[in-house]
Amino acid sequence: MSDAPVLQVTELSGGYSLNKPVLHDINLQVQPGEMIGLIGLNGAGKSTIMKHILGLMSAHKGEITVRGKTRTADPEGYNGALSFVPESPLLYEEMTVREHVEFTARAYGVDQNDYESRSLQLARLFRMEDKMDTLSSHLSKGMKQKVMIMCAFVARPALYVIDEPFLGLDPLGIRSLLDFMLDLKKSGASILLSSHILSTIENYCDRFIVLHQGRIITSGTLAEIAASSGHQGLTLEQLFYELVQGGE
Repeated sequence: MSDAPVLQVTELSGGYSLNKPVLHDINLQVQPGEMIGLIGLNGAGKSTIMKHILGLMSAHKGEITVRGKTRTADPEGYNGALSFVPESPLLYEEMTVREHVEFTARAYGVDQNDYESRSLQLARLFRMEDKMDTLSSHLSKGMKQKVMIMCAFVARPALYVIDEPFLGLDPLGIRSLLDFMLDLKKSGASILLSSHILSTIENYCDRFIVLHQGRIITSGTLAEIAASSGHQGLTLEQLFYELVQGGE
């Protein structure tokens, strides 16, 4: 497995206005086979970082590479190397679950045999077998979220960018998603995961990046962050509270 980071963000500053950046000098990387938890309060800049990675926003300064490629120099290679699960489901109302998954697989150039085996696996995993031919407009919010997850995972890119995926999922869906992400990680995939449910991700992520007011205030394993801040023995949620309160 290569030691080069799958995702490299260097000196990134950006936001919605040139005169008022949301992000300030963000440096982060995600290695092959690594799951990183990006955590912060509402408005800290987590989704803004993800939008820059996805190319939905242009950086004021800095550089983002995925597998060594920039979106400007190699848009096809860059975009094909990542997959995204948004916080809110975005589906075509007149398409079925099966059509969404197949459409995504075709967009990523997934082989037909791989598509069939993966879609079947995902339908079983998320208990959507009886919904595959249902229009998305007839699904509950939780089921719509499962469709977004299935679409992201039917491809096998190097990097998964996942923004608050647990909203709307039932406990079985959350557990299935976490277990599947662990399997992906073991196969060498990289995951950047944003979540407010810190007790859920504490035992799944390899490292954490704590974002506050558009800046990274600390990063590392739970033990490393606890040691550097002098708060050993705390849970991730307790540690986050201490860090953010101190950063106000």
